[in-house]
Amino acid sequence: MQLPAEAPTKRGVAYPGRAVAHWAGSEAADALTLIENLPGSEQHRCGFSPGWSVRAYGDSLDLALFEAAFCFRCHEVRMHGTAVPPALATQFFDADALPAQPLLALFRAAAP
Repeated sequence: MQLPAEAPTKRGVAYPGRAVAHWAGSEAADALTLIENLPGSEQHRCGFSPGWSVRAYGDSLDLALFEAAFCFRCHEVRMHGTAVPPALATQFFDADALPAQPLLALFRAAAP
């Protein structure tokens, strides 16, 4: 899996923002493991202002399999893409629990 610098520009695919890191191999696997292990939580209200987003690609870089945008204030993840069933499009996570904090640290370390 690769996260290229430029995301596909097809309408409605990418959340706004610029790529600050490209993860492949074990780096991508480690980040996805943290995301998969995020514990669920209840909804918090902040208006959803995501600070971080992950785009996942398969062998073809034409279209993202999914993009997950994370708001650590309202504990919400919004996902879209060809691999995302509607039931998984909006989820909530505990932003104060492990592995949320290492994930946030990983995002922050990638920022310029």
